[in-house]
Amino acid sequence: MLVGGSPSNLALAYHFLQLAKDSGRDFSIAILEKGKEFGSQIMSGAVSNPHVLKKIWPNYEELGFPVEAVCNDSNMSVLGIKKKWDIPSKLYPKNFNKSGYLVLSLSHVANWMAHQVQEKGKDVPNVTIDLFTGFSAHKVVFENGRVVGVAVTEHATSEEDHVYAKFTAFGDKGFISRDVIDEYKLRDCPQIWSVGIKEVWETKESYEGKVWHTLGWPLLEGTFGGGFVYGMKNNKLTIGMVISLNSKDPNMNPQKKLQEYKMHPWIQEMIKDGKLVKYGAALLPEGGYYSLPKKFAVPGAVLLGDALGVLDVKNLAGIDRAMECGYTAAEVMFDALMKNDLSEAALAPYQKRLEESFVIKDLYKNRYFRHAFIENPKLLEEYLPDIAKSVDKSNAWIGGLKVFFKHPLGATKDGVRSLGLIEGKFDIGPIKYEHDYKGIIPTFTPPKYDEPPYEKSTIYSRPDAVFYSSTKYHEGNKHIDEFNAEVCVKCIAKYDALGKDVPCVSDCTAEVHRVDILDDLRKHGMSLENCIHCRTCEMICPEVNLRVNPTEQGSGPDFIGL
Repeated sequence: MLVGGSPSNLALAYHFLQLAKDSGRDFSIAILEKGKEFGSQIMSGAVSNPHVLKKIWPNYEELGFPVEAVCNDSNMSVLGIKKKWDIPSKLYPKNFNKSGYLVLSLSHVANWMAHQVQEKGKDVPNVTIDLFTGFSAHKVVFENGRVVGVAVTEHATSEEDHVYAKFTAFGDKGFISRDVIDEYKLRDCPQIWSVGIKEVWETKESYEGKVWHTLGWPLLEGTFGGGFVYGMKNNKLTIGMVISLNSKDPNMNPQKKLQEYKMHPWIQEMIKDGKLVKYGAALLPEGGYYSLPKKFAVPGAVLLGDALGVLDVKNLAGIDRAMECGYTAAEVMFDALMKNDLSEAALAPYQKRLEESFVIKDLYKNRYFRHAFIENPKLLEEYLPDIAKSVDKSNAWIGGLKVFFKHPLGATKDGVRSLGLIEGKFDIGPIKYEHDYKGIIPTFTPPKYDEPPYEKSTIYSRPDAVFYSSTKYHEGNKHIDEFNAEVCVKCIAKYDALGKDVPCVSDCTAEVHRVDILDDLRKHGMSLENCIHCRTCEMICPEVNLRVNPTEQGSGPDFIGL
């Protein structure tokens, strides 16, 4: 059984079919997808290296793989408030050069992969394969120390609500795989997260194949993150940001940050007279090597993709890593099933093989990338803003000199140390992150900047943006748990006294959380019909008082086209 219609699980299913075809053994596979169709609740940037895709589908082009564009113009840029500086290609790391990579809509990719699995299944009569949409896994079923299946109803009351399997692969974003990690105490270093916020626009001009990754505006207060703009076919343009959730700012508001990003004159020129088509948000695991679980497999189950946490933030790469997890897991799972041995020892080669692959080798090489920016906050709080301001006044070269002369010894020392960590040239031993919510400083107030001039029709409020996520819910939808209402009351009072919104209200990407006044008391309320399942609220809740669960019957956002 495969939990989640992710690229990792779909790659696993397809490769398993290839392996099983001539085995002489009968198998059955079930894929549970919580969305109403495969791809409807999956979102990513996305610019991806096709090397793993080619390994699984050598003829992917003939099969109609949904490519939005091939990158023919890759840029790394610094944004001031008014101007943009494209860094010369020789000066930025090679990993940011995406020339030749595929610009994708991951929702279309997942849908295509599911179709390929179905078609392949017709050619492999000894394997029964069922793809279930609108089926969410709500609870992991453990028996005698092993994973034996999942519950497929929110409030399972009997074994009739369970789906049992010899083997379960978790390719979700943590909705349920976190319970496997907790049950077996697999993670010593917490996972840290960023949220990706993205819009797709129809524009008057074509920017097909052009790719920009940006630093600077509007993240000039010290929060780790950046923006991206990808040109796609049919005059479509992806505009998005990735913002870390360990921000000091309790009212960071990712959706508003994306609107501020779009205010930049460079983006305003591209979307002038254009039309917003889609909006969405999703979490990205960015802890890297030291946030990996100690074991990638447990008795009866393996963790894949984002459930495992193989996204490489430095290389801006996750899709190919996830697919490689699925490809590898298929081979280990097939061998184990052929031997009728699904013990932890039989599944252990999955971890060993991943550790010997580019997936974990790259993560190890880049193991201190995020830590470098946490260890030295001046990089983002002082140095980057100085350079961004210089982009507006003259050019970034002068900004770099300004940083040096303003902090001559500090800048040099910081630069050597931080660059060494970023490039993996130093070994400082294991590190341990803190949970994202612990990064919040309730009294923190970010510096204020004058907004650049912009066309008001291009900027959307959160309630208006939600419309473009096409959220639909069945009656009785209650998929976010609030564990203790009194805890929320105290949290609201604390932030009211500071003149700030409570973090779950401010940082929600979809206008779900609110403060209601009931019996003269300010209480936490939720408009769950707006939720787009990003789980930001859960990660930044200062009191660890929220949990976002999968919905039932395919309810939620529709990200097809994102």
